[in-house]
Amino acid sequence: MEIKIAHLQNNKLRIMEKINGKKVMVVGGSSGIGLATAKQAKAEGAIVTILGYNPDQTKLIAEENEFNWRVADVTKQETIYETLSDVQQVDHLVLLAGTFVAGPILNADITYLHKAFDERIWGSLHIIRALGTRLSSNASITFTSGVLADRPVPGMAILAAASSAVEALVRGLCLELAPRRVNAVSPGTTDSPLLAKSLGADREIFINSVKDKLPLKRIATPDQVASAILFLMTNEIMTGETIHVDGGQRLV
Repeated sequence: MEIKIAHLQNNKLRIMEKINGKKVMVVGGSSGIGLATAKQAKAEGAIVTILGYNPDQTKLIAEENEFNWRVADVTKQETIYETLSDVQQVDHLVLLAGTFVAGPILNADITYLHKAFDERIWGSLHIIRALGTRLSSNASITFTSGVLADRPVPGMAILAAASSAVEALVRGLCLELAPRRVNAVSPGTTDSPLLAKSLGADREIFINSVKDKLPLKRIATPDQVASAILFLMTNEIMTGETIHVDGGQRLV
């Protein structure tokens, strides 16, 4: 038992050494997985900046947790370049912006469906371009895809396509941006504020229906997904990879 505890403590020290004092930017860091990631990075000694959409919420969360903060609509490139214009350096960039975009392709509003790609692909690319060389030469960039990339469902074909595109983009960017590391985390159904907002009163029924199908009989928490993101930040040999944090959801 003492050897196991010592091993865990040594692992934690190694993570702290790699992230302590580093500048971490979490896009979508004012709630859910993003907030959990920002808190975990802060706890390991990182200097954390969150970028959110809602000014009041982002400011409140930042002040409560002693984060730096920025505000931008990631679907509008001018606001991205403006809000990031005076950022000096980013060592770890986490890209979590993305709303729940659903609707059948035959009758859903096409402009609305565009958001799936505007937020996850084009918004992320504009953030990377806006930062440019201010992303440190050995920076990590972590995208977010999702279980829909492997298990699409009716009404979410566009979101599934965007999630798959993220994973393909990661593989290409890890070559193009090297030696910066580029990876993705693919969460399954996660008990987050986004899920609650999307499902409303049906949240509990939906969660229970998903749990029943999963090998582990439970869905992910924001903290569990955030732990995988911190792993990708700090493991210096990981690049071009997608880590699945879904309780086996893509297999059933």
